[in-house]
Formats: sequence, C-alpha cells, structure tokens
Amino acid sequence: MRAAVYHPEGHLVSRIGWLRAAVLGANDGIVSTASLIVGVAAAATTASEVLVAGIAGLVAGAMSMAAGEYVSVSSQADTEHADLERERAEQSRQPAFELDELAQIYVQRGVEPKLARQVAGQMMAKDALGAHLRDELGISEFTTARPIQAALTSAATFSLGAAMPLAMVLLAPADLLIWVVSVASLAFLALLGAIGAYVGGAAVWRATLRVSFWGALAMALTAGIGAVVGTAV
Repeated sequence: MRAAVYHPEGHLVSRIGWLRAAVLGANDGIVSTASLIVGVAAAATTASEVLVAGIAGLVAGAMSMAAGEYVSVSSQADTEHADLERERAEQSRQPAFELDELAQIYVQRGVEPKLARQVAGQMMAKDALGAHLRDELGISEFTTARPIQAALTSAATFSLGAAMPLAMVLLAPADLLIWVVSVASLAFLALLGAIGAYVGGAAVWRATLRVSFWGALAMALTAGIGAVVGTAV
C-alpha cells in the first residue's frame, strides 16, 4: 500500500484579516475622495480649492478609518477574550461536561458517538481550550481580531486610494476635471476590485462590477448635490 504523501496547502482564508481591511480602506479612499472632489468641483469652485478639499478629505478619512477599525476590531478582541476566559473557567469547574459538549459537536458533524467521545478526549488532552475555541466558538488563528494591524492597514490603503483621484486633480484640465476624476476613479475602482478578488481567490468580474457600480453611484449622487448646492449658494 502506497504511503500518503504530505503536501502543504496554501489556503486563502489566512488572508481574511488584512485583505478585508486593505480592500475596505482603498475602496473608501477612492470613492470618498473622488466623490468629495467631484462634489466640490460641481459647485463651480477653483481647482486649488478642490485640491485643498481633497487633501483634507484624505487626511481626515485616513484618521477616521484607522480609529474606526481600531475601535471596532478592539471590541471584537474584547469579546473573544471574554469568551476565552469564560471557557477556561468552565473547563476548570466542569471538565466532564465540557468533554460531553465537545463530543456532541462532533456527533452533530457526522462522527459516530463512541468515536466522537474518543476524539474529544484526545483533543482535550492535548489542548482543551484550543479545541473548544475552534469547534465550539469558531475562533481560530485566522479569525482572531488584530486591532493594530486592521487600523494601520486601513489607514495606509485609504491614503493610497485617496491619492489616485487627487493626482487627477493635478493632471486634469480645469474644464474637464469632473470627467477626468470620475472616469479615472472608476478605472481605479475596477482595478482594485479585480486585484482584491484575485488575491482572495474570488470571481474577478463580479467583484469588479460590484465595486464599480457603487463607486459610480456615490460620485453621481455627490456631484448632483454639489451642483444643486453650488447653484443655490
């Protein structure tokens, strides 16, 4: 009988944490900054005023993304820590019940009861807390909250995304600024969607269309509001 050959597998789930923050940050950077630029430009202001508004949007947005990600992911980390402490206390007080609970989880997944209890016993003998965190609570090394990583990634990618429409303000003729920024930003969004989908192993065309649609809608609405406000003022 031929022995099984072990080969390492590169699963993409390990990228979930930083990839989510990176895609969110870059997408928000492009959409919010481009929308702000288009909205301000539609109010018939000068190119220098549009540039100042865009830079202010970049700085404020990057800080907001960093703070928001840090606070929200820290809340997740606090919840995970509380669950970990609760699970540790339960295993200390009632180890037999925890063994039965883990065995029942395996039974529900299709393992024969006697074998499930044996597996649960061996798993708990090696790492009781880790087994319950993974199989009972769904907490693993891939999904563990990392607040600082999420905050830095979001701020950096937001700044990178926001820099793209800002660069168009410097390059575009004043009379074509709105169109150049809009078209270029949609192209950046499409590229971002394609890259994010490729890195995450998802369907490229679907992600590209999704990101482009919502980006176009955001810029259209902001440009309309800017034009109305500019006319009224």
